Amino acid sequence: MAVASENAASLPYHEPGIVLILVFSSFLLLLNVINAILDGVLYCGLLGQVLIGIAWGTPGAKWLSAEVEENLVQLGYLGLILLVYEGGLHTSFQSLKANLLLSSGVALTGICIPIGLSYTLQGLLDATPVQAFAAGAALCSTSLGTTFTVLGSSGLSSSRLGVVLTSAAMMDDVVGLVMVQVISNLGGENFNAITIIRPVLVSIAFAVVAPVACLFVLKPVTLWLNRYRETHPSAALNDLLRKTQTAFTFHTALLVALVAGASYAGTSNLFAAYIAGATISWWDSEVPHTDTVTKARSAPPKGKSEATTSSSDASSGYIAGPSNRKDATASRTPAESAQAAQPTQAADLHEEIDKLCGAAIYEQYYYQAVSKILQPLFFASIGFSIPITRMFRGAIVWRGIVYTILMAFAKIVCGLWLVRLSVAPMKTVRRLLKEFKFPSIPHLWGKSKAEVTASQVSTTTPIGPPTAETVAAPSAPTSSCERRSSPSPAKPLSIHPPLILALAMCARGEIGFLISAVAESNGIFSPSGVTSSDPSDIFLVVTWAIVLCTIIGPLGVGLSVRRVKKLQDRKNKQQEGAGRDVLGVWGVE
Repeated sequence: MAVASENAASLPYHEPGIVLILVFSSFLLLLNVINAILDGVLYCGLLGQVLIGIAWGTPGAKWLSAEVEENLVQLGYLGLILLVYEGGLHTSFQSLKANLLLSSGVALTGICIPIGLSYTLQGLLDATPVQAFAAGAALCSTSLGTTFTVLGSSGLSSSRLGVVLTSAAMMDDVVGLVMVQVISNLGGENFNAITIIRPVLVSIAFAVVAPVACLFVLKPVTLWLNRYRETHPSAALNDLLRKTQTAFTFHTALLVALVAGASYAGTSNLFAAYIAGATISWWDSEVPHTDTVTKARSAPPKGKSEATTSSSDASSGYIAGPSNRKDATASRTPAESAQAAQPTQAADLHEEIDKLCGAAIYEQYYYQAVSKILQPLFFASIGFSIPITRMFRGAIVWRGIVYTILMAFAKIVCGLWLVRLSVAPMKTVRRLLKEFKFPSIPHLWGKSKAEVTASQVSTTTPIGPPTAETVAAPSAPTSSCERRSSPSPAKPLSIHPPLILALAMCARGEIGFLISAVAESNGIFSPSGVTSSDPSDIFLVVTWAIVLCTIIGPLGVGLSVRRVKKLQDRKNKQQEGAGRDVLGVWGVE
């Protein structure tokens, strides 16, 4: 393959040979075929994509050149950013606010225990404390790409369980990406406290500045635009803001700006992608939107003919014959006309909001490219980095399996946060907490649940005896982009919620490989502290743990979700949809 020099005016075009065409086409086709097969059976098609990457890449047949693999890694990472961005778009803020402390506890457990158990490498491989810490840093992360893919294929993305898992995995990865900066400087001479503190402070700044900017900048601007659009329903700005292309431009600009800003500031661009998606989700669900579209449609212009008015009446549900259409129209009072047009206007408004919300824009512009090309390339690129031919020495295999068991246990412990104990002391604590009433505190992201409920009652409940109109008035349809609050908590029928959480946290994936590769390239894992062409034993053992945990996690989640669906179907048949759900409160949105 000819390569253009740096001083060339352009890249010479060469028609690719039939061998390259067959390699690339089979690579992309098999990535999607094996994903569809395994997703349909076990909800873990990403494992097949990792195996295809091993087979086609450097660890296997070497059908893809090193230059091509580097380009595919970059495209795959773009898919990872969009996967995390999609996860932010599906964030339910009612569940996030209600489970923030729980998610923090899960994340803290998933960080501390792997690092603590990694010091067993001092006995397994005579590792130094710094080497053990670097190995633990690699294994304390949780694969965001794997997490969002598994939740999406299993249909649990917007459930309470999915929110807890997503936020905990995000916290783990933010810490893991901070560890990358720490590990990259442990082997150098310029190690200082700033290299550790800067990523931490920048991450905290992004987490604090984003909600403040939403509350004091984005929300006031949106409310001002709402007032302007209501007073100028025929303005060009109103038509512009109703286009999907405008929403796509704003959403993409926000994503690119936050990702670029986070990268230059020194924190995780994946964290910034999640904040971008969560910001758009908050704007869709928590900020009021104007109904100028329905107002403009319902207000007929001056000089409108009687035939046109009759036609609009017919479209509103008042269909009458030629003889009685005028009588039917004349017999309606203004209040009845407004009430008859109300459901249609509400439906139009929610349809307009649905079309412009973040999830709908992602579905229209991003989903096909991400799901069919970029996401498969990302998981295949993980397979490129697995040194499969060096990992099967006897001393490496058994140490890798032992370390894998320890690291799997370190993440499975996270599931204990979802286990509801029924012992007497716990019952006493719950009873005391129920009797003690905490005051309602407003949140930055919106009103508290009690305030929302009170405001809904005050605005929807009429004063005085109910009339026939208020009883028969249909309720407005609910937008699919509006987040629903959880119903009254119900205990699950099984231990599947903590099991799914524990197994999903097991997958390490891209961040684990990144941290271990940085430690290896800086000579931290080498006995002499100097990099060499052959991988060190610690690096191979850590790679064993990352690979096996990334296989065990999605496979276990897939089997567990499959079992949950069978139990749910059986319950629906036996009890005709009544009774508690299998996942209980963890399965609701």
